[in-house]
Amino acid sequence: MSTPVSNDYVYALDREFVFHSWSTQGALNPLVIAGGQGCTLWDYEGREYLDFSSQLVNTNIGHQHPKVIAAIVEQASNLVTVAPATANLMRGEAAKRILARAPSHFSKVFFTNAGADANENAMRMARLFTGRDKILSAYRSYHGSTGAAIVATGDPRRVPNEFARGHVHFFNPYLFRTEFHATNEQEECERALQHLRRVIECEGPAAIAAILLESVPGTAGILVPPKGYLAGVRALADEYGILVILDEVMAGFGRTGSWLALDHFDIVPDLICFAKGVNSGYVPAGGVMISKPIAEYFDDHFFPGGLTYSGHPLAMAAIVATLDVMAEEGIVDNARQIGHEVLGPGLRALAAKYPLIGEARGIGLFWALEFISDRRLKTPLAAPVMGQMKAAFQARGLLTFIVENRLHVVPPCIVNAAQVEEALGIFDEVIGEYWGRYSR
Repeated sequence: MSTPVSNDYVYALDREFVFHSWSTQGALNPLVIAGGQGCTLWDYEGREYLDFSSQLVNTNIGHQHPKVIAAIVEQASNLVTVAPATANLMRGEAAKRILARAPSHFSKVFFTNAGADANENAMRMARLFTGRDKILSAYRSYHGSTGAAIVATGDPRRVPNEFARGHVHFFNPYLFRTEFHATNEQEECERALQHLRRVIECEGPAAIAAILLESVPGTAGILVPPKGYLAGVRALADEYGILVILDEVMAGFGRTGSWLALDHFDIVPDLICFAKGVNSGYVPAGGVMISKPIAEYFDDHFFPGGLTYSGHPLAMAAIVATLDVMAEEGIVDNARQIGHEVLGPGLRALAAKYPLIGEARGIGLFWALEFISDRRLKTPLAAPVMGQMKAAFQARGLLTFIVENRLHVVPPCIVNAAQVEEALGIFDEVIGEYWGRYSR
């Protein structure tokens, strides 16, 4: 190109022509990124950033893994695209590898372009299989921004988008801000399950197709469910002939220190939705893992759904290479070890040190610090202050993921102890500057 590439040029280009998601366009000040490697990104001036956001919690194997890049290039040289109705080597190999990580009675994979349309199609399958209409999902959830997925989402972003039918919400467990006046995890679990039972009873069990839950709610605050909760949901669903759909879009493929987040809990769902970490977002891809009874139902029942790029060869090659790399390099084990031995203890120490932090919670490399301005009232720290803290982290070379009053600490699953310690040091420095001003 004739125009020299610089931070200023890329920034100007973006602001003149690009419309961004979930944003008031005039208030945007996007960071310019030129390249990356591993856990590090940089701009055109050579300024480096340690990525503790994994972008949108998807670059589980880090940036620019050479084996995955090579696999994409090789596939591009052979076949760039092909219709979903065809049989394709990489599509089959990707499905085979994904199912190898699923519970044993899962037999097919329906590929989508992202997590939102994975959830869309899982809900469609559940409705067709059961002949029922209603979908139950949690208020504290995020399932995507497409038609039914955004209405299934519980957070307020659903409100201007409520154009899909048949969605009912309930409260999932969240002891720090309990809806059930619970004093411990056991009470929170028992009361949340009783609440869900009453919602099922009041909505009509025979009208409910499925309960849709994130195994570990991510965007809603990284809410690790208490022991027994997901098993209790499964038991309720079985009692009333309701399917269970687990959304593993954010929590799956190494993020929690296991291949799937459901591996930590005593639950076997009927459908599993995935995206993000399955190929670290190198090429957009998502999908639905389908249990055998549902897969067999569609052997002689028409499935009214599909996407032009379902099982796109480049995305499939990236999945195959990513899952192979994760196994070969022990990336899932690394996420578990670093989370348990370094990141988790470090974040809990910060929470004990600063009254500004109400709670540190998480599993694997999936953690959140919840910031408050009043410990007694648990008043969420104001959004402008959270924005200032994010800018302060960035100014020190650390990219973070801020949601409402929470800092989500979600580095790539390849992160090492030294990088975690570096990030913890920056957290300590910045939080230390702010807590005296905003905590009482």
